[in-house]
Amino acid sequence: MKVPLLDLKGQYETIKGDVLRVTQEIFESQHFILGPKVETLEKEIAAYCCSKYARGVSSGTDALIISLMAADIGSGASVITTPYTFFGTAGSVARVGARPVFADIDPDTYNISPDSIEKVISAMSTTERKKLKAIMPVHLYGQCADMDPLLDIAHRYNLIVIEDAAQAIGAEYKERRAGSMGDFGCFSFYPSKNLGAFGDGGIVTTHSDEYNETMRILRDHGQNPKYIHQFIGGNFRLDALQAAIVSIKLKYLDSWSQARQENAKRYRILFHEADLEDRVHIPVERENRHIYNQYVIRVMDKRDELRAFLLDCEIGTDIYYPVPLHLQQCFKYLDYSTGDFPVSEMAASHTLAIPVYPELQERQQVYVVEKIKDFYSKNM
Repeated sequence: MKVPLLDLKGQYETIKGDVLRVTQEIFESQHFILGPKVETLEKEIAAYCCSKYARGVSSGTDALIISLMAADIGSGASVITTPYTFFGTAGSVARVGARPVFADIDPDTYNISPDSIEKVISAMSTTERKKLKAIMPVHLYGQCADMDPLLDIAHRYNLIVIEDAAQAIGAEYKERRAGSMGDFGCFSFYPSKNLGAFGDGGIVTTHSDEYNETMRILRDHGQNPKYIHQFIGGNFRLDALQAAIVSIKLKYLDSWSQARQENAKRYRILFHEADLEDRVHIPVERENRHIYNQYVIRVMDKRDELRAFLLDCEIGTDIYYPVPLHLQQCFKYLDYSTGDFPVSEMAASHTLAIPVYPELQERQQVYVVEKIKDFYSKNM
């Protein structure tokens, strides 16, 4: 039985008619960049995320970059974030000339730990604290970081909070939506996301009138009006076609998220019935709305061998993320070493993503768990 990690073709069949209709509409209008489709999506996402504004941009990474630029965070500044995430998080900080400063993660949720943030700040010299301008938490795998203590830290030290919510649209923390709690909320519409486009795209949410207007100008080379440049911006514009497709998908998002949650519940039962709880740690639902962008298990040993075995069984998996950012060659200049962030390093060595997409069938989930049990039965 084949069980892909993600099946976008199945999703496409449910929206094909609407996609072809809006594609034809855009082709006939010949309006491809920004415009009415992007403005409509911005209003829809702002409402969905319980935020005052949203600005469509070219990717999730560009959402982070434009947020840093709008907050005037650049050369000489530093930003605290997590070493256990996609490269774009810390990469965006470095791209604007700022310095990433890492704090370790919670061992159950894999999100940045407020206690670790506090320790990192406490260890800073007075000069280092003056350079610290922001915290960039990541709502990893579809679950929000522990935001209340994080926001308290930000308030005490006068820090901007940029939520990297690329994997968490619709996730909630104490009945507050991801992207609505900090100064900025950054989302990705990469095709594999719960709300994905047919190419790259992203959006930034904010409650600030000033930040919203600044991002509007920055995303189009900093010009306002045309050919008059107040700022040095970038080409961060969102395509009308991608915005229109995301608008179509947004209508289905809650039902798709519910299907992912139901699949997660079924895995919980199946792993329990298979008596695998001592070998496989399933995701911990710390918050009240985990939307399962990924379903990531942690195994005690033989993670790579298990993955190879599942591949032979035609079961799709992936490793997010095999090398923590503090150990990446490009960040060698930050002077971190192995052992500096032990929880992140543990997660990188022991976690594995298995299929959880909305169209996943019960028999496929049963097969996945059966094969994991088979592997550990033979490798005790």
